[in-house]
Amino acid sequence: MENKIIVAIDGYSSCGKSTIAKALAKYAGYTYVDTGAMYRAVALYAQRIGVAHRESRDMDLLAQLENVHIGFIQTADGQHVTLNGEDVESQIRTLEIGNLASQISTIKEVRAFLVAQQQAMGEKKGIVMDGRDIGTVVFPQAELKLFLTASPEVRAERRFKELEAKGEKPVLEEVLADVNDRDYRDTHRAESPLRQADDAIVVDNSEMTREEQMEHIIDVFKGRSQGEL
Repeated sequence: MENKIIVAIDGYSSCGKSTIAKALAKYAGYTYVDTGAMYRAVALYAQRIGVAHRESRDMDLLAQLENVHIGFIQTADGQHVTLNGEDVESQIRTLEIGNLASQISTIKEVRAFLVAQQQAMGEKKGIVMDGRDIGTVVFPQAELKLFLTASPEVRAERRFKELEAKGEKPVLEEVLADVNDRDYRDTHRAESPLRQADDAIVVDNSEMTREEQMEHIIDVFKGRSQGEL
């Protein structure tokens, strides 16, 4: 008999966390939550109210945080993120917003604001959540924790192709530098740095196809949801 569980997926940027999380949620009939998109939505809000590049950015943003309302809606092409009722899925996926989100995610109060929302979403279990601190901070009690990784070069190539597909004109060397910068910020921030949970299963997908990843992860999921260690 399968029991509903919490699946926490952490890992570096451009490791395919969201893709895997969405596919696993669909397979299991679980709710999927993209926590990275939540930070991106806060970053977009900071940009829109004109505080993104101020020296006083953090304090100015915190003063407005109660006005940030993030939601998820189902559309014909999948789950989209809303900011104060507006579908902002395309706006939050730019490189600029990604970089700003990485910076804003270091603000203790922003993390607390979003973590509380994320924990509320998982109260009834049956959820797949991906991010940077899901298995270590948001759901340390999660029954299944996955940590995705791949080489910086492989991740930069993936990100480069994603940006090209959106009509942008990225430079591979700049994308690689951005990947390395984000890795450093994510792993060295004072508040909830990216790290592998002690009981997480590591999946290095540098040389794995998406199908190989899913086959492996579904096998592990079946075991955990049936109460196996």
